[in-house]
Amino acid sequence: MSETQNLTKKRWTVLVISCIINIMIGTGYAWSMFVAPLNEHFIAIGYDAAMATLTWAFTLANSIGPIPMIIGGFINDNIGPKWSVFIGGIFFGGGVFVAGCATSPIMVVVGYGILMGLGMGLVYGCTIGNSVKFFPDKAGLVGGLTTATYGLGSVILPLIIKNIVNPDTVLGTFKVLGIIYLVVICVGAFFITRCPVGFVPDGYQPPAPKAGVKAPESKNWKQMLADPIFWVMMVMMMCGATFGLMMISNCRGLITALGAEVTLAATAVTTLALFNAIGRVVCGWISDKLGRVNTLTAMICVGIIGLVIVSVAKAPNLFIVGICLVGLAFGSFMGVYPGFCAEQFGPKNNGVNYGIMFIGFALAGIVGPQILQKLGTPTAYYVAIGLGVLGLIMSFAYRAMSKSK
Repeated sequence: MSETQNLTKKRWTVLVISCIINIMIGTGYAWSMFVAPLNEHFIAIGYDAAMATLTWAFTLANSIGPIPMIIGGFINDNIGPKWSVFIGGIFFGGGVFVAGCATSPIMVVVGYGILMGLGMGLVYGCTIGNSVKFFPDKAGLVGGLTTATYGLGSVILPLIIKNIVNPDTVLGTFKVLGIIYLVVICVGAFFITRCPVGFVPDGYQPPAPKAGVKAPESKNWKQMLADPIFWVMMVMMMCGATFGLMMISNCRGLITALGAEVTLAATAVTTLALFNAIGRVVCGWISDKLGRVNTLTAMICVGIIGLVIVSVAKAPNLFIVGICLVGLAFGSFMGVYPGFCAEQFGPKNNGVNYGIMFIGFALAGIVGPQILQKLGTPTAYYVAIGLGVLGLIMSFAYRAMSKSK
């Protein structure tokens, strides 16, 4: 068996292990299941304004992501993903364990926000970037699968812990989860093989460029930043991620304010995460057939419709319909963008390039939760709808710029 044939078979093992690891790091999105019990716990021991500090844990976990993603992407592109994932596993699992040892809200921010966020970025960039390189024939689908399992973590975890986590047990739960994450991610890292430069799967024939259309060249990060299309793509990503992160970080509190009981609130969090995961896989697969920007344009419209429904909802059930659409749209961005970036700027340096592109997501991680905290409802919903419209405009700007090229 030739090396190419061997790697063509082995790539599926790499994909499965990467997906399992992504389920682990994706549980970070179940933050809304922890924040209320944490707040009650710290109020009980004398921290009356705990929520204002705790909010920063989720914000920082998302906003610092591009820094370790770029570092991890460089390691992935030049050395291989194993050690980046291993070190990321130590940061991620260790950070959650540190949060479990917290004696003040700021320790939760350090553990869950900074340390876990660093680990998340190191792992996420490598598992996705390396997997997409292995599957040039299925870039959208694989980008969707790897990011969907990342989203799936926040579906599975609430189902397991919804009857366990309370103000008395929340820190102990963090300790147990931290140990599990540490073991699974660090062991799994040694099963992830680096994709060779220029790898073409056995039996796959790359499509020939269309007549009169120049095949895209592989660009390094400097060349990518010099291309105006990059900035349009990054703004579009930021717009699509902002309204999704706004809802994800506050879903439980928002639906509780509409009168939902604890069980229904937990169901809403799980439903949002499930549609987020579905959007990543389905839209990634659709983008292989219909094109990346066409898929994103359609899903921005879906997200805007979802936000309009949420903004007028007076009852929990209608609210859940709206967040399902928002989750679907948000998931599409996460599923389509790894392949979108590789397709636009080439797969060779996609680890670093996608890490830089992810700055759009990091900005959304700062802006999204804070919009709701500062403006409240329904004003925050109107701002999010406006960002959706801006993203729609960017999608048409991308088309115009691509056509002019």
